[in-house]
Amino acid sequence: MEESRAFSHVDTWIFDLDNTLYPHTSRIWPQVDQRITLYIADLFGIDGLSARALQKYFYHKYGTTLRALIDEYDIDPYDFLDFAHDIDHTDIALDERLGAAIEKLPGRKLILTNGSRKHAENVAKKIGILDHFEDVFDIAAANFVPKPDRRAYESFLEKHAVEPAQAAMFEDIAKNLVVPHELGMTTTLIVPKTLDPFREGFEQEAVKTPHIDHITSDLADFLRSSVLPSK
Repeated sequence: MEESRAFSHVDTWIFDLDNTLYPHTSRIWPQVDQRITLYIADLFGIDGLSARALQKYFYHKYGTTLRALIDEYDIDPYDFLDFAHDIDHTDIALDERLGAAIEKLPGRKLILTNGSRKHAENVAKKIGILDHFEDVFDIAAANFVPKPDRRAYESFLEKHAVEPAQAAMFEDIAKNLVVPHELGMTTTLIVPKTLDPFREGFEQEAVKTPHIDHITSDLADFLRSSVLPSK
């Protein structure tokens, strides 16, 4: 069995945003999810239940609803992203523990998200971690090709001149870590401390596979105890 990769060689730290840098109690993803359903209902003139079913079909077939709507219906992706991310940020809490841990990581820090730059910046600012990141690579920067498509990661690596063998990726969906691990990154799966009722079961599983080097339900504690060099 392949030995799990460590972090001593890492000089670039890559983080997904949604459900990775904040807990589900922040109520961010349920709002985005509901906005996507509403967008589909308005677009096709259908009821909420039908829109929800179509949304999940798109998600499972294309990886993101946006990718399906671009490919099949040629929608304006920026209008979609603005609509989907028009949410209430009230329940997003300042996370000083996470901010302190990310700040101490040696090297570059980047966000790689299937959402929009505006959404990532708004959320990261509320958490109190935005200033620790060099940049956000969003779905538009990936030409609207979402993770886990290999092209999304390759575009990211090229734009930011990242050497994957010296990088670590933190992500909440197991399948999104397959390509990063194949490329040579050290991978960490973030799972919720408690069951998230707004997400599907497979999206929350502590999947133990060769492409996942580490699993944690507390990112701040994990960075402090397992990643940061001890003095």
